[in-house]
Amino acid sequence: MYMLSHAIPVNPDGIEPKLTREQVWRGLEMKAENAIPFVNGMTQCDLIERKDNVILREITFAGMQSKELITLFAPVKVQFERQDGTGWIDNVISDSDDGLLLSFTFGIRFPGIAEGSPEESAKGDSMRGAYVGAVGATLSRVRQMVADGEL
Repeated sequence: MYMLSHAIPVNPDGIEPKLTREQVWRGLEMKAENAIPFVNGMTQCDLIERKDNVILREITFAGMQSKELITLFAPVKVQFERQDGTGWIDNVISDSDDGLLLSFTFGIRFPGIAEGSPEESAKGDSMRGAYVGAVGATLSRVRQMVADGEL
């Protein structure tokens, strides 16, 4: 399984408005329910079921359709788990000496590619930009919603 972790500051210098933990959390909840406004490349996000802190949805991202089970661990972590066993993603809000961080960790299996192979590394590395971009896009969307008074 290819693994990647990355963290970005929630409130870097020069970026306004500054976001609170509560605003970032609400944005992650909204992304779990409908990721299309938050994730470039997602063309479908259908909520199948929601019970308490668990969401089942069907998505199409980068042309690939998947069912995801999402668990909300308020107000810290959202876990996305692909139901076909091909991967998972964690989004985590944490504190650091420099302020709030939004991090993601993901593990993904590529059908037909051997685990630990150079092909797996190359394929995973090629996806890195999309996942880093998705975290940045999520924060940008939350920031815009705050600026517009929607959140």
